[in-house]
Amino acid sequence: MRDRLARDAGLVQDELDRVIATLPPGDLRDAMGYAVRGGKRLRAFLVMESARLHGMSDDAALPVAAAVEALHAYSLVHDDLPAMDDDDLRRGQPTVHVTWTEATAILAGDALQTLAFQMLADPRVGDAATRIALVAALARASGAAGMVWGQALDIAAESAGTPLDLDQITELQGGKTGALIRFSAVAGALIAGRDPAPMDRYATALGLAFQIADDILDVEGYETVTGKRVGKDADAGKATFVSLMGLDGARAEARRLVTVGIDALADYGPAAGNLHELARFVIERDT
Repeated sequence: MRDRLARDAGLVQDELDRVIATLPPGDLRDAMGYAVRGGKRLRAFLVMESARLHGMSDDAALPVAAAVEALHAYSLVHDDLPAMDDDDLRRGQPTVHVTWTEATAILAGDALQTLAFQMLADPRVGDAATRIALVAALARASGAAGMVWGQALDIAAESAGTPLDLDQITELQGGKTGALIRFSAVAGALIAGRDPAPMDRYATALGLAFQIADDILDVEGYETVTGKRVGKDADAGKATFVSLMGLDGARAEARRLVTVGIDALADYGPAAGNLHELARFVIERDT
């Protein structure tokens, strides 16, 4: 799986580099390029593999995969800001506001967000109706009913009088982490004009399993491996899947979600093998 992720990551990095290189030179462009370097590219892989599963070419999927990674990078740049999660390490390197300034980080995030929608308009993706459907889906996934909403819930929880319960954490992470993962998984079906429901069910389970694995890594991981600070949730007294379920309970729930996700792809048969493997990888990873 790591080899497959790395192959698609290389394709997507080349696409991002190509598009960013067309922008005016300066700190803003440099910060954008810096922000999109590295990472697992799990979301990009989901776009590419979903497209392949529905008979679409890599060429059609590549702008969408790059768009979702630009959008994801924007969210990380802003999440790392002092007013948000206040992190100084991301993907094994200093965060954008540490390397440049807070103002440059804010602007780089803004520019990466708009760049994502520019890339969705690429004619390689499909006809106008397809591109509009993708723009609408990404806007829903990333905005005030999706990723940004989840982040707002997370910030509100920090000053709440009582910790979140399991249902509330599931809802929060379904927006903050899960919404963009769900978009990535259904993108290939949207490009192909096929029913996205099975991929949505798969990705809903995958997104929660991914977050549980992140919560476990925050307890057991090492900064030199994960490329980001660990132990922050416990230090902040935040409720997580691990704090509510315990390590063993969280691991069991992650395994259950992997089974749910794989079962959602039953109608695709052996063609969905790479997505089965990805689901298992998500809870076995060390970064």
